[in-house]
Amino acid sequence: MAAKRTQEITSFIVMDVLEKACEFEARGIKVIHLEVGEPDFDTPACVNEAACKALADGHTHYTHSLGLLQLREAIAAYYYRCYGVMVDPDQIVVTSGSSPAIFMAFAAILDPGQEVIISDPHYACYPNFIKFLDGRPVTVPVYEENGFQYQPQAIKAKITDKTKAILINSPSNPTGNLLDADRIAAIADLGPYVVSDEIYHGLVYEGKEHSILEFTDQAFVLNGFSKLFAMTGLRLGYLIAPKKYIRTIQKIHQNFFISANTVSQLAGIAALTSAGRDVERMKATYDQRRRFMIKRLRQIGLGITVEPTGAFYVFANVKKFSRDSYKLAFDILEKAHVGVTPGVDFGANGEGYLRFSYANSMENIAQGMDRLESYFNNLK
Repeated sequence: MAAKRTQEITSFIVMDVLEKACEFEARGIKVIHLEVGEPDFDTPACVNEAACKALADGHTHYTHSLGLLQLREAIAAYYYRCYGVMVDPDQIVVTSGSSPAIFMAFAAILDPGQEVIISDPHYACYPNFIKFLDGRPVTVPVYEENGFQYQPQAIKAKITDKTKAILINSPSNPTGNLLDADRIAAIADLGPYVVSDEIYHGLVYEGKEHSILEFTDQAFVLNGFSKLFAMTGLRLGYLIAPKKYIRTIQKIHQNFFISANTVSQLAGIAALTSAGRDVERMKATYDQRRRFMIKRLRQIGLGITVEPTGAFYVFANVKKFSRDSYKLAFDILEKAHVGVTPGVDFGANGEGYLRFSYANSMENIAQGMDRLESYFNNLK
């Protein structure tokens, strides 16, 4: 029998939707994918060229367990350029995507039974990371009428002597909403460490994203190259941590991961130093799609009280159609051949919502909206 900790891991429902969609596609049925949060753009040419050069030059060996110093210096320069904060390159651990960074941050700070406060809804995998490391996720509901904004007083009410960290994610998956500066500052003042997932930073279309490091140095930053630079398959991320935790995290990395991919690290330097125009082009296209999708979903009759202004998601209220988002999502896939993510994947307070990703072409999004319109008209 599998170990108890593995039996308690819940399914990542968006992947269940995707895998079911693949079954339809194997039968020759065209599915419009609005479920997966993966950029549809090709990786910038400068990044590919750097990766190819790295291979040609023989950079196929281990690096320092913290990552290439040149890349860590580029990340530190990026944070200074974007947020005006000074980060020592020796506070940065380069990882194979942001998921190992999440794992190592919680592995470094959590003893059995200690708590991490997370929003509800939240990125589906957060609770599994915490529980796998014998921690306990404590949820604070956030609500559509408040723009899915964390309320510092609601967080404060959940803090106990077992609370080790507060997790924030802005721009957020699944809602696409941002936390404003005052709210982040108030959360930073609550006392526990703040773990800030900043993977969607740079993909903001209205307003300005803020790093937790602008407000406190008692924080852990999770970030990576997958979303902003369309580098999902290159698996490159990083963790910024307080200096006193770096040796601990380094030992975890040495034992479980050794080092991040060398070729990807060299490609990451090119992303940070040379891909600015590519990022702006992708960002402008995402914004065009965002506006189009919001308009069409509202016309169809789905509820969007506060327009999402970051990431590439729209979290729409479908309660007037169904209170079972799981069943609804698979029914949409079955009858309309559109992949969408049920809100319950993101926590109990996500029930009654569907998440739509606009990381797809405008042509496909338009066709998906037409199919959804027909589906919901029939449902009415």
